[in-house]
Amino acid sequence: MATWNLTLHCSRQFVYNRLFAQVADLRVSSQFASYHPTSTLQRRDGEAKPDVSKRRSVLPSAGVQHSPAGDQHRPAVSGTWRGHHGADDIPEIPASKKVWRAEAPGPREGRPWAEGRVSSELQKLSLDDFPKARERVGKDSKEHRNSETLFGVSPCLLALTMGRRRARRLYVKEGDASKRASVQQVCEEAHRRGVQIQRVSKKELDKMCSGRVHQGVCLQASPLTFLSKDEPPKPPSAGSAPPLWLVLDAVQDPMNLGAIIRSAYFLGVDRIASSLHNSCPLTPVVSKASSGVMEVMKVYGYESLADMLKVKVSHGWQVVGTVGAEGRGFPAPVLCCSEFHMTRPTLLLMGGEGGGLSPELCLQCEVLLTVPPLRALAPGVESLNVSVATGILLYSLLSSRRGGQR
Repeated sequence: MATWNLTLHCSRQFVYNRLFAQVADLRVSSQFASYHPTSTLQRRDGEAKPDVSKRRSVLPSAGVQHSPAGDQHRPAVSGTWRGHHGADDIPEIPASKKVWRAEAPGPREGRPWAEGRVSSELQKLSLDDFPKARERVGKDSKEHRNSETLFGVSPCLLALTMGRRRARRLYVKEGDASKRASVQQVCEEAHRRGVQIQRVSKKELDKMCSGRVHQGVCLQASPLTFLSKDEPPKPPSAGSAPPLWLVLDAVQDPMNLGAIIRSAYFLGVDRIASSLHNSCPLTPVVSKASSGVMEVMKVYGYESLADMLKVKVSHGWQVVGTVGAEGRGFPAPVLCCSEFHMTRPTLLLMGGEGGGLSPELCLQCEVLLTVPPLRALAPGVESLNVSVATGILLYSLLSSRRGGQR
C-alpha cells in the first residue's frame, strides 16, 4: 500500500509539473505575440484583451533557457505530452517562485539591437563577417577626414566648375531658397558632374559652416593646398607686358587673404606666391572671402621666400617691397607708388598684418613703395589694411607696366 501511495503521489506531481510548464509556455508565447504591431488578442466575448506587456507574468525562477532565435525565453520542458485540464486543476504557485518580468519592448524597430546600440566588440565582429561593409566604413571615414565644407554660391559653383577639387556631396537648403536661379545653377552643375545632392534644413547648414553666410548651399569636397611644383614660365610673346608676381609674407588673416586673391585675379597678376610658414592656409573661409576666386587662381607655396627671390633675381627680375606711409630708415629708397613705373619682370612683396615685411626680405628689395595718405592722420592710424593696400599697389603697377601709360 505504501508503494502504491508513493507511485500515485509521484504520478500526480509529474502531471502537475507538466501542466505548469504548459501554462507558463502559453503565457510566454502570448506575451511575445503582443510584440508584433499587427497582432490582436481577443477574448471570447469579443472584447480586446489588455496589453499583457504591462502585466506581471509568472514564470519559474529556474529552468529558463534561451531559444535559438535569441529573442524569446521559454521554460525548459522535457517530453512532448500536453495535458488538458481545467483551471481548477492548476496548482497554486508559491510566492517564492513568482518573479517579475521586465516590461516587454515594443515592436522590433524599437528594440536596442535594431537601432544599432551594440557594443564595440559586436560591431567589430559584424565588420569582420562582412569585408565589404568594413571597407565601406573605412572609406567613408577616410573621405570625411580628407574633406572640408565649402559654403556660399560662388565658392561652390566655381569649385564644381573648375574641377580642382573632388566634390562629394552638395547640401541645399530646403524650401524656397532652392528655387533661386543662383542656387539652381549650382545644383545643375552638381548634377552634370554626378555629385549627390541632399536637401537639409537651415540649422544643419549653419552647423556645417559654423554659422557663416552660406546662401543656402554647402559643398563637401577635398581640400585645396598650396602648389609646390613650380611650372616652367611661359615664353614672353612679342609686345607682351612684363610679368608681375605677388609675394605674400606671413599674411595670416583668412579674410585678408581671400580679398587679396580676388583683387590679384581681377587686376591681372600672373602668380601669387606665399610663405608656407606663419601664413593662412587655403581654407573655405578664404574661398568665401575671395568670392570663389580661390577655386580659379592658383596659389604657390614656398618653404623659403628668400631663396625663391634670389633665384628670380638671377634671372633678371626686380624685387619691390612695400612699407607704411612713414617708411624711413630702410636700406632701399622709398617711393610713392604713383612714381614707380614697371618696365621689367617684377616681384611685389607684401608683409603680413602688424609686422610687415621681415628684415631678411627687405634687404633683397631694390625699391620700397608706399601709399601716401591724403589727409593728416590721427595718432595710431599709420597704414592701410593689407588687402586694401595690395589692391592699390597692384593697380598702380599693372596700369604702368605698358610703357608708363596710365
